[in-house]
Amino acid sequence: MNYISASPALLPARAGVGFKPEHFGAIAADQQPLGFFEVHAENYMGAGGVPHAQLRFLRERYALSLHGVGLSIGSPEPLDRDHLARLRRLCALYQPESFSEHLAWSSHGGVYFNDLLPLPYTEETLAVVAAHVDETQTALGRRILIENPATYVRFSQSDIPETEFLTELTQRTGCGLLLDLNNVFVSARNHGESALGYLASFPLIAVGEIHLAGFFDASEAGAPLLIDSHGAQVADEVISLFEWTIEQAGPLPTLIEWDNDVPDWPLLLAEAMKAQDRLRHAERGYARRLDRRAL
Repeated sequence: MNYISASPALLPARAGVGFKPEHFGAIAADQQPLGFFEVHAENYMGAGGVPHAQLRFLRERYALSLHGVGLSIGSPEPLDRDHLARLRRLCALYQPESFSEHLAWSSHGGVYFNDLLPLPYTEETLAVVAAHVDETQTALGRRILIENPATYVRFSQSDIPETEFLTELTQRTGCGLLLDLNNVFVSARNHGESALGYLASFPLIAVGEIHLAGFFDASEAGAPLLIDSHGAQVADEVISLFEWTIEQAGPLPTLIEWDNDVPDWPLLLAEAMKAQDRLRHAERGYARRLDRRAL
């Protein structure tokens, strides 16, 4: 474990939303009943202007999560040092409570793809990802979270189950995990597996944030295919996984992701408040269970 611990404050165990500039007016009009906002780090790597003015406004009033989509932490190639330096400057400027990235690759040979592509789960891949996580944590001086992917195909080379891969990654590097429950459901349905079975073997103790989102059902002729679209309300099946997770682990910082066909602010806020209600319920139940254990 090579990273420099800056002992950053954690995100509050409340509901948050991904910030969209079209919502800024509504957000700025009044204090919002949210625990945090999350932004994509790559959208704020330019110098100054309206994006940074809006982000400073949010940073002064709410907890902040930076979510990376371009580090390509799963690539066998070296990390882009310029990109990492930009991330370091951004974290130093805004001091977010959390920084997260994806268990995926998105660049090769200097070409960047507008997608988060899957990895074969092998010992060789694990060693590469662990080295990249170590390098990132050392550069940023903080523990980072790694997000489980939504997958549509499996590699024949994979010989480590995804949950074991993630567990070993946390043990080698000290990183935390971002548990995307929509990704869990999408992947399980696409591969004909049990989402609850996946969660039962997931290292919940390492989870620092949960993501909830909507999916698109592209199934045809009985062949299941769900797409992690981030373009709809959170499905009931994903909410059920969320309730199970926070019943087991207690309340956790929970983000509503809605990146496509973005709704008006009242609808997005209402989605977050539904999650907040479930977090309150889980908090009461979790506290009662802890009290019984202490007797």
